[in-house]
Amino acid sequence: MAPRDRGTRPITDRVKETLFGILGARVLDARVLDLYAGSGAIGIEALSRGAAHATFVEHARPALVALRGNLGRTHLAELADVAESDVERFLALPADEAWNLVFLDPPYELRAIVAPLRAVEPKLAQDAMVVVKHFWRTEVPEARGLHLVRQRRFGETMLSFLEAPG
Repeated sequence: MAPRDRGTRPITDRVKETLFGILGARVLDARVLDLYAGSGAIGIEALSRGAAHATFVEHARPALVALRGNLGRTHLAELADVAESDVERFLALPADEAWNLVFLDPPYELRAIVAPLRAVEPKLAQDAMVVVKHFWRTEVPEARGLHLVRQRRFGETMLSFLEAPG
């Protein structure tokens, strides 16, 4: 279920299948952070594919209602935390554990990519992967400690994969 507002852009099934095909076994037992989570489609898919835990960060009320409903319907709520927060505010808090997979699906503006990349980098596990979904013409800068390793384009949507050193 997707929220009924114009600020949330659900990921297409084609993009989601390609994303998880690329990630493969990285998802197993991963601690996942889903930033700008919307309805939670990405984090929920990660949990359904064997991730150990997912933290969803979202501030829009309609999206939060959809996200919580989706976690309930999939019976995955016990493996998840939902943070009702702005992404930058959430990332300013100390993290309990390092994340292995981070999904970043911000509004189409560069500032919503750069600041979270910089803030999340010190909270990543070794060999962590950060996946940014963005407009294909937007350059995703490498943050300190994160290196662009792959990109896939789907029409106007691009997935950029950044890896933390091991």
